[in-house]
Amino acid sequence: MALTVLFVIFIGLAGGIAVGSGFVAFLTVLGVIPRLIHLTKTLPFLRHYEWAVSLGAVGFSLMYLRDISFHLPAFLLLAIGLFCGIFVGMLAAALFEVLNVMPILSKRIGIEEALTGLLMAIVFGKMIGSLFQWLFFVKF
Repeated sequence: MALTVLFVIFIGLAGGIAVGSGFVAFLTVLGVIPRLIHLTKTLPFLRHYEWAVSLGAVGFSLMYLRDISFHLPAFLLLAIGLFCGIFVGMLAAALFEVLNVMPILSKRIGIEEALTGLLMAIVFGKMIGSLFQWLFFVKF
């Protein structure tokens, strides 16, 4: 029994380190935050970006592990969901831009002329998938 618990602790710690390292590598090596700062012209708020990302990652990880939930009014949840969606969208767009995913993908599969259609398929797929998750799996 004790060996099983130690094994689970080890696996959890190793997974956390792997995910944390990937997150830090994603933000630093790819330069997502500096690119967002450049695009939004908000260089004076650099420290705010760093603290927001760090505290957000740690805070929400702790909330997830402790299964903390807040009972907020619907209008506040709409605003929070909107800002979360904007953040994820900007992060995905920055990653696509940094890695040049779309031009490489369209050349590889031979649909260079349909790049707009490919982008719209990704956008609508993400939107429909998110709506499906919220409508069928999230209980209000």
